[in-house]
Amino acid sequence: MDEKFHIDIDCQQIFHHGEMICGDVFLSKRIKEENRTIAVLSDGMGSGVKANVLATLTASMAMNFTAEHKDVKTSAEIIMNTLPVCSVRKVSYATFTIIDIEFDGTTRIIEFDNPLCVVMRGSEVYDPGWRTILLDSEENQGKELRTCEFTARKEDRILFWSDGIMQSGMGSRELPFGWGHESASKFVTNIVRSSPYISARNLGMQLVKKAARNDQGELKDDTSAGVIYYREPRKLLICTGPPFEKDKDSELAMRVYHFKGKKIICGGTTAEILGRELNLKFAAGMKITDPELPPASYMESINLVTEGILTIGKVARILGDYNSDYDLGEGPADQIVHYLLQSDKISIISGTRINFAHQDPSLPIELEIRRTVVKRIVTLLEEKFLKDVSLTFI
Repeated sequence: MDEKFHIDIDCQQIFHHGEMICGDVFLSKRIKEENRTIAVLSDGMGSGVKANVLATLTASMAMNFTAEHKDVKTSAEIIMNTLPVCSVRKVSYATFTIIDIEFDGTTRIIEFDNPLCVVMRGSEVYDPGWRTILLDSEENQGKELRTCEFTARKEDRILFWSDGIMQSGMGSRELPFGWGHESASKFVTNIVRSSPYISARNLGMQLVKKAARNDQGELKDDTSAGVIYYREPRKLLICTGPPFEKDKDSELAMRVYHFKGKKIICGGTTAEILGRELNLKFAAGMKITDPELPPASYMESINLVTEGILTIGKVARILGDYNSDYDLGEGPADQIVHYLLQSDKISIISGTRINFAHQDPSLPIELEIRRTVVKRIVTLLEEKFLKDVSLTFI
């Protein structure tokens, strides 16, 4: 894919009313070695734990088979034959949508019994050329897969969803047959026309909230809305720690100076180097927003300046604990996490000069060496948040 593109992926979910677990399961994975991204949504039959087990099994197999480039028909047959059979309906049942995106923008979608994806080009619905694959085994004869392949462009979107979206409102006076595919699609196109750069997360959130309103706040099915948005990447640079050799200070300063995007500096010595080399105005912060950390400071042309190892250590902890219900505070580490989550391509430059204060055995045990903490942050950003991260030691 063109390096100017970023693939923004999110799936918002609301559980069936009264259930404590979702019967829809969403998985996503970025295969860095192949520069490839895969997303899977599965809807298990029924709701609650039983549906979640069916959907988890289906989504996991679909993800693994797709990552291994297995044949679509063979994969579908194995998935369907592996699922346990419902004692009441005498069928093994979980739907799935698989979206496989390669580095050059080639996008393949495979669906079984989920509502048809909507592919958008800008603010208009785009027909990627759907075709049908018939399964011909004895166990699954006559079942159909829908599939398509197209080359994505910047500002394209894919919307994939579970039945909870389409069937919301069913039985009501306003929507006796449910919201339906056409109305949901029209809702999406109107949002994109009024907010052309809306994020995947916010668009998915608006969809599930509208479905909940259709059901007067008590959804009759698990409801999932996944969105993939091909867009311009948001770039962030984090610079922490001074270079190992002092004659590299000017090189570090030039990297920061020429970077096109938001910039964060973690560490007092690093800030001093950049202020000196680039002749930037600096002001120490006085407002304490996190009792565990020194306050953030201010530097000309830099978005955020914080203390070093303690702050990035807390960033790692927050990223590890973070979920959709996590409420970020206003402290320096929370601010860094906010920037990280709002960015797509993240560059981290980590200096390797040893600060001997951090070797004091009387300091807290969590005060780890910078290199270890930075590597943990990179792993979390790549694996948990699917960020495109580059790490350079200097």
